Amino acid sequence: MTPVIQEEPTGCGIAACAALAGLDYETARTRAAALGIHASDRTLWSQTVHVRRLLASLGIETIEGEQPFTDWEDLPDRALLAIKWRRIDGVPFWHWVVFMRTERESVVLDSKAALRHHMRRDFGRIKPKWFIEVDSRA
Repeated sequence: MTPVIQEEPTGCGIAACAALAGLDYETARTRAAALGIHASDRTLWSQTVHVRRLLASLGIETIEGEQPFTDWEDLPDRALLAIKWRRIDGVPFWHWVVFMRTERESVVLDSKAALRHHMRRDFGRIKPKWFIEVDSRA
């Protein structure tokens, strides 16, 4: 799996879904738009329903519910992580990233365009609030 860079400031959810599906950003954005999902919709990063719908349409299953983050070792092999979690006018917002564990390593795929390295291993700097487990066959 390779990182997909978000082409819109608020496109992290679309980029995370693209990475999990092995698609480029534009293809994932087109598939999302067909479902009525757009990066300009603030609920894309304040609700989980949109990424779940997009992933399902791409044939990727997620486990129901969100799990609180406790430790990196406790994460499943594939997960969507909610990082940079905050409240704006009482509404929670976060940045979507993908956690991936293989036999060789664990990495976070971060779509933020301004980053120098999108395959992150600086786990001490990343502060997940919770995660969605993604089917490990993704």
